[in-house]
Amino acid sequence: MNKTIRNIIIVALFTIGGGWLGIWLNQVTGNTQPPMQSLGALLWLVSPALAGILLRAFGGDGWKDSGFGLHLNSGWKWYLLAILVYPLVALLTLGLAATLKAVDTSGFAVHGLAVYASAVGLLLIGSLIKNIFEEFAWRGYLTPRLEAANVHPILNHLIVGILWWSWHLPYYYYFLDRTQLSTYLTNTSLTAFLLIGFIDMFPTAILFGELRLLSKSAWTGFILHEIINALSMPLLLYGFITLNGTMGTIFSPTNDGIITSILLGVAGLLLYQYRMKKRKSS
Repeated sequence: MNKTIRNIIIVALFTIGGGWLGIWLNQVTGNTQPPMQSLGALLWLVSPALAGILLRAFGGDGWKDSGFGLHLNSGWKWYLLAILVYPLVALLTLGLAATLKAVDTSGFAVHGLAVYASAVGLLLIGSLIKNIFEEFAWRGYLTPRLEAANVHPILNHLIVGILWWSWHLPYYYYFLDRTQLSTYLTNTSLTAFLLIGFIDMFPTAILFGELRLLSKSAWTGFILHEIINALSMPLLLYGFITLNGTMGTIFSPTNDGIITSILLGVAGLLLYQYRMKKRKSS
């Protein structure tokens, strides 16, 4: 087997199985800590990225396309896009949702923008380590190694999106605090929520992947991930917005919203077209 394909399969197996192995580890060790503070959660979090790093060091992949470099001089505009794209999409979606009465935004008046800004700041700091491990698994390893295997870019993003989604399954089924999970399930069941997440993940993965390939750095994806998590998570978690039925789920300005993910995907496809034109002209 081609070593590139072999190594991608190995990382995919750690991505799919690491979380379930972590749950098993907690069970056999009699874990008494909250699931997200357990050894099992640590195994779930680090195993995909760690597998990729070990394969780069010892499996023949090398470090040329690792994405560790910043490339700020040549890629500053991609960093700027990583900062701005989600806030712009979320504002557009929120405006549509408010017009259609799909989302109630009265929580902002109740709690105030200062409280929201504080929650965003805490989440920016709190998700740093998690997002580094995530992005150096998906965009640091899988996206460039699939490109090295000459996988078509759209199929590349689809594969990464599926693996990214599968990695989250044990998180929602076991590791995530049940009270926090309930805030996402106001209008839907866990099964429906996960199916919507599966649909949402592909267009989102296109944007993340194209930013990675254009900037030649995994740090653009990390910044985008930070911005999305920090701005999105407090909206439902702390009651700044309330989703009104099925329309709320469709027009939610969070990264779980269907319209939001479609718009992010459109941005990703525009980047893909730009990259292909640039490649043909060079």
